[in-house]
Amino acid sequence: MIRSMTGFARRERPGPWGRLTCEMRAVNHRYLELSLRLPDELRGLENDIRQLLSKALRRGKVDTGIYLRGAPETEPALELNGPLVKQLLERSADVGSMVGGIAGPTNPFDILRWPGVVREAERDFSPLLGETLTLVEEAAADLNEARAREGARIFEMIRSRCSGLMEQVTTVRARLPDVSARIREKVIERIEQLGAQVDAERLEQELALIAYKMDVEEELDRLGSHITETLRILESDGPAGRRLDFLMQEMNREANTLSSKSQDVETTRAAVDMKVLIEQVREQVQNIE
Repeated sequence: MIRSMTGFARRERPGPWGRLTCEMRAVNHRYLELSLRLPDELRGLENDIRQLLSKALRRGKVDTGIYLRGAPETEPALELNGPLVKQLLERSADVGSMVGGIAGPTNPFDILRWPGVVREAERDFSPLLGETLTLVEEAAADLNEARAREGARIFEMIRSRCSGLMEQVTTVRARLPDVSARIREKVIERIEQLGAQVDAERLEQELALIAYKMDVEEELDRLGSHITETLRILESDGPAGRRLDFLMQEMNREANTLSSKSQDVETTRAAVDMKVLIEQVREQVQNIE
């Protein structure tokens, strides 16, 4: 079943790190274009998130924002660089022996002020990273569900328009014998009005040529084939937007040819109605993944 390219999804997950939120907004686009906004703590996940979304989504401009709010405020843990402190004490003792004890005892605060002796302990974000990927995967699934629901509405609309197109094709096809007969009558009537003597064989040749020029059976056959193929694609799995867009171009071309060949007011009107229906379908096809 087809899916729309537009949709919205939002997922939240609380934890000891605070409240993690993932929002996704998708709109029409020719290809898949991903835009990510991540907090500093999750910058390392950008490539993983892009790969995950590339597998879950096929087309559309997808704006994904991941936010970390309400993180508990904890005092930063400090670590003491033991090996460096040991070296500083040893060097301080060496200097003291060199100057004969004039320097006095080593002040601990002087050691603490030395660059690199005290550093902030690194926080363990590994649980948050795993939860983030899971949250993004769930949000992508929700987005696809929303797009599928919109796609179902588009499917019904397109199927309705295709039904209308097929009715127009059937109507025009049914009128062809009458139109051909009426044109033949008009030509013969015009010749009689002119009072001209026309060779019967030559007349039949000219009538056959006129019938050939106005013959639209081929256009009607192609229109019917395109309508059938459109319905088949709508019910198939996989991306359908580009194929349907191509079919709409072909159907519009056939409807234009039908209109240009028409020698009948009703056929011309039917061709115009077809082009209106095709344009309505084309507008919706632009939103299909």
